[in-house]
Amino acid sequence: MRPSIEPGAAPRAAQFRALADETRLRILALLRDGEHCVCELTEALEVGQSLLSFHLKTLKEAELVRDRREGRWTYYSLERSALDDLAAYLTSRTLRPPGQARSARRCR
Repeated sequence: MRPSIEPGAAPRAAQFRALADETRLRILALLRDGEHCVCELTEALEVGQSLLSFHLKTLKEAELVRDRREGRWTYYSLERSALDDLAAYLTSRTLRPPGQARSARRCR
C-alpha cells in the first residue's frame, strides 16, 4: 500500500529545495528586518548581482519572497503568509514525532 500524497506537495517540495541553500537562508535572514533593494542585498551578502538574482528568482518561484519595482530598483520582502504556512506544516500532526509513527510492516 502506497502512502497517500499530500495535496500541494510539489509547491512544498519547491519551498524546501529553496531553503536548502546557505545563501538563500542568508537572504531570508536579511529580509526578516524588512524590505531591501537588490543593491543592499548584494553589498550585505558580498555576492555578484547575477548570482543574487538567481537566488532571489528561486525564492520568488517558491513563493517565499515577493518583489516590488520602484523606478529602476527592485525591492524584496518576505512572503510572510507562505512562511507561516510552512512553519504550521512543520509543527502539524502531518509530521508525527518519533514514537508516534505508524508501525512499519516487516518484509519477509
